Amino acid sequence: MVRDYDISNNEKQFVLAALEQNIRLDGRKLLQMRDVHISVSRDEYGYAEVSLGKTKVACRVTAEITKPYEDRPFDGIFQISTDISPICSPFFESGLTTGSKQSNDEILISRLIEKAVRRSGALDLESLCIIAGSKCWAVRADLQFLNYDGNFIDISSIAVMVALLHFRKPDMEIDGNNVILFDEDQRNPVPLSILHIPLCFTFQFYNPNDDEENIKGNLNNELILLDANLLEERLSLGSMTLTINKNKELCQMVKCGGLNIDASMIMNCCQHASNLVDDLTRKINDVIKKDSELRKNPVEKELQVVNQRET
Repeated sequence: MVRDYDISNNEKQFVLAALEQNIRLDGRKLLQMRDVHISVSRDEYGYAEVSLGKTKVACRVTAEITKPYEDRPFDGIFQISTDISPICSPFFESGLTTGSKQSNDEILISRLIEKAVRRSGALDLESLCIIAGSKCWAVRADLQFLNYDGNFIDISSIAVMVALLHFRKPDMEIDGNNVILFDEDQRNPVPLSILHIPLCFTFQFYNPNDDEENIKGNLNNELILLDANLLEERLSLGSMTLTINKNKELCQMVKCGGLNIDASMIMNCCQHASNLVDDLTRKINDVIKKDSELRKNPVEKELQVVNQRET
């Protein structure tokens, strides 16, 4: 959970005054995201690291054969686990009495990302079925937060989707009720069936009016920010997370209390998110494609390593 982060009145007034003039402390526009950097492992499938400004997350996807849920005998299983510790920021503390429990922040992120992937049908769970009602693949995504400077939700959605696209499960054969798995040396591993790439975009809302005017609701001077950093997050009066794919399908919309906003602001946020999702999806696909090409051409990979050393 997040520790109390005290912000002075002068600091608060300075930031809000700057936002009223369409100025952010890091030089971005109000609806501009920070630079996204994506890298995947060359040594194993299903490991990705993503940075969004100073915020950094690692995701590792694994899979094992297990028994499907009784009410879904033809589906596989998908789960997300998150780990937020003081290592990523001094503003976080575990606050846990047992190691099996999760903090509220971890639960929120897990639920949001799991809904975005599973309920939107991004990961084809039926393709994970091996023997109906008996055996299936259980896919697990473990999120490890490495550094925190705001906006864990958006970066988590990117990291999970990159890791799922990068992951390969062992090829197999079925002999009666027995499942025979093949090593990578025997057969090429098989990618997961990803039908689309849902990505989260979190907007923060601010109102520079005093508390009395905010309560009356007479003025509509709300400000909207995309991809808030840590300070901007702590000053926010409310947030809304939209999950959208490149087909412009709104997969999820989550707003947990906070400042009241009208429908036109929601539509503006949806439109802006739909404008950004294409470039971000293209960047993700380019990373996966480049990694696949390097694995197919090991000689070219070695030459690139040599060239990097020379430069």
